[in-house]
Amino acid sequence: MTRRVSESRMRGGALPHSAWGDGIFWSIVCALSGGYALLIVALLLSNVGSVSWGVFLDVLVRPEIRRAAVVSLVSATLSTVLAMWVATPTAYLLARARFRGKGLLDALFDVPLVLPPLVVGVSLLILFRTPAGRLVERVLPVTYELPAIILAQFAVVTALAIRTIRAAFEQIDVRQEQVALTVGCSRRVVFFEIVLPQAWRGVLGAATLAWARALGEFGPVLVFAGATRMKTEVLPTAAFIELSVGNVQAALAISLVMIVAAMLVLGLARRLGVRDV
Repeated sequence: MTRRVSESRMRGGALPHSAWGDGIFWSIVCALSGGYALLIVALLLSNVGSVSWGVFLDVLVRPEIRRAAVVSLVSATLSTVLAMWVATPTAYLLARARFRGKGLLDALFDVPLVLPPLVVGVSLLILFRTPAGRLVERVLPVTYELPAIILAQFAVVTALAIRTIRAAFEQIDVRQEQVALTVGCSRRVVFFEIVLPQAWRGVLGAATLAWARALGEFGPVLVFAGATRMKTEVLPTAAFIELSVGNVQAALAISLVMIVAAMLVLGLARRLGVRDV
């Protein structure tokens, strides 16, 4: 069969119905992707169209919302920095090393991504009710305090960063590292001088996605850190509080702030040349 197809192409003949079949295929693909794109655009436009500028500006000047914004920005940044310190070497380990139990470890790192957010928050809460957790609390109060926000965000975004960075490492030709090791370079030198300079786009993309995810993290933060105004309230919990008291306009305004912040970060990453986000 393959030989007949090749001979037909060599004679300049076309396979029957190939163009017609390709047209149907691409029509279905465009319809599916276009439908999803329209859904996202509709969601964004509905938010923008439902909030008046007066309400939006009023929300921005409220002290509790400004405090929530500061806490959100600081905690998202700190949790992202911590996540990158852990995720980068972990991703390299999974991408290059071979050891017993690697599959189990790989699956374990997916757990925070597949667990319901509420379960992540409850698990953190239970962890700090154990003897080891109570010992930590004696030194540094965590539960329902600012560190709880960072830890809740870190628990989720680190897993996301590991997946993104690992994909970047696996795209690098391993023969370069093997040659460097052969001529006497240490693994540390190979990692910092050969691997990271080539994977910087993926690392930056992972940091961007982690920061945006941390900024919008809601479930684990609400359960583990609470939503105390002027203390542990972040923008997602602030939107939830406004919605729970029936102030839909204020909740939408806070949502728009988070959307704009996330889009600015993603736009900056693409401006810097990151195409994976």
